[in-house]
Amino acid sequence: MQTTSDVERGSRTASQWGTLAVMCLAIVLSMTTWFSATAIIGELKQEWGLSGSAATWLTNAVQVGFVIGALTASFFNLPDIVSARVLMATSASLAAAANLSLLLGPSAEGAIALRFVTGIALAGVYPPALKLISTWFVKGRGLAFGLVIGALTLGSAFPHLLRAITSDLNWKMVVGATSAMTVFGAILMARYALEGPYPYARASFDPRQIGRVLFNKPVMLANVGYFGHMWELYAMWGWFLAFSNAALGHHGLDGSHASLITFIVVASGVVGCVLGGVMADRIGRTATTAIMMIISGTCAILIGFAFDAPLWVFMLVAIVWGITVIGDSAQFSAVVTEVGEPSFVGTALALQLGLGFALTVVAIQAVPIVAEHVGWQWTFIILAPGPFIGTIAMLMLRRLPDSLKIAQGRR
Repeated sequence: MQTTSDVERGSRTASQWGTLAVMCLAIVLSMTTWFSATAIIGELKQEWGLSGSAATWLTNAVQVGFVIGALTASFFNLPDIVSARVLMATSASLAAAANLSLLLGPSAEGAIALRFVTGIALAGVYPPALKLISTWFVKGRGLAFGLVIGALTLGSAFPHLLRAITSDLNWKMVVGATSAMTVFGAILMARYALEGPYPYARASFDPRQIGRVLFNKPVMLANVGYFGHMWELYAMWGWFLAFSNAALGHHGLDGSHASLITFIVVASGVVGCVLGGVMADRIGRTATTAIMMIISGTCAILIGFAFDAPLWVFMLVAIVWGITVIGDSAQFSAVVTEVGEPSFVGTALALQLGLGFALTVVAIQAVPIVAEHVGWQWTFIILAPGPFIGTIAMLMLRRLPDSLKIAQGRR
């Protein structure tokens, strides 16, 4: 016979997975603005006469904006003070407006400024979403976070698919479609971004908390692991289209094929996020992140050897890289929610993400500079040290007593 507690438990389980599903959809929709300009960079260079450096900054401006937004939110403890529903919905609406403003045909400087604002806005979506989901999940948090990052991955990849299937249409279609999707995402957040049954205590403004976060050793090691991961991730995502265009010249394929391949490679990360979440909840987060980073760092080296290999070899290495380069991402944030100070989890997440994305600015800027000197084939080798350093940090974290707090002891 079913008891009242059984009914309540079943209702709570249905609610947590329902909330997760809706939030993942909202994140897929809102994150399409992240690479909306990168996917149409060729058309924008012709339309606005962009230089190579200006084109690079169209991608990097989003990263810089995200860094400024996340660090500002961290300093003012916004994710721990402001309701996630209000913060996420408002931020997604701002991202949509900034993205849509590209249709006004601004100058190169104006377009870069709009991408900067888009990045600031998205900093109000991603970190609060992770904190929100953690209030719904204690057991299974690794998988839940993996699904959230999988949604971010799919949203980031989508503009490349949109460009591939609309290659004969005006680039404005990509901008308009991603803006509309982000508005719909904001509506979902405004309606469904509700805290779960395991809420964190509401915090008050305390900028000193940043220092306590930075000098918390378990959090620090998780952050170093995350920084190594981020050195590789967005440089790979941001420049894989250019890399593919260069590689596919050996096979007589055009830009639309490169866009489709880039979508497949980036979107394959959804598989990695789910796989990483399942692994983390079963064998531990430090073990999972170490395994993923060793494989992805190896792929950053191997992709150069696959550059002019048969297409199936190129695709195999690229897809394995796409799976593993993001498959561990959620677990660094999950660790922070477990070993950090509970009342400032949002601040710690925003700080981790802000500093991690600051590093991506350097990596994204470095890749085309290296490509000019050595060619695209061997450029991605410079990304390999990041995940290997990150692996060392996570294995050091595994040895600390506080690591027993991770994933109910499955560190």
